Amino acid sequence: MSLIIRTTNPAGLLSEIKAAIDKKTVETWEYDSDGDFTHTPPQWYKKAYLRPKVAPGELQFGILGIKGTKLSKEIYGVYHGRFIEMLLVHFDSKFSIASATAKKTDLDNFE
Repeated sequence: MSLIIRTTNPAGLLSEIKAAIDKKTVETWEYDSDGDFTHTPPQWYKKAYLRPKVAPGELQFGILGIKGTKLSKEIYGVYHGRFIEMLLVHFDSKFSIASATAKKTDLDNFE
């Protein structure tokens, strides 16, 4: 259940996403002191987090669940779908492919 974004500059894309959040260009996401992203609309706020990992040619995100709470397919779908939507709207020239895995990967941490 990870996001994989193919890009020639993964660290640069991550920095640009954070800068857009800081400038309020991207309004429905925030990141915490650990660098993890959460969706800010009240219905989804802090229901999960996306943790970035810079890898060669890819910016990857694992989903982190909330301790003691089962991560639902709905939360997974919303977080992954809306994050990809944000990338398409604001950063389409910065990556070539954005995809989501259907099953849990080593990047993920949830019940």
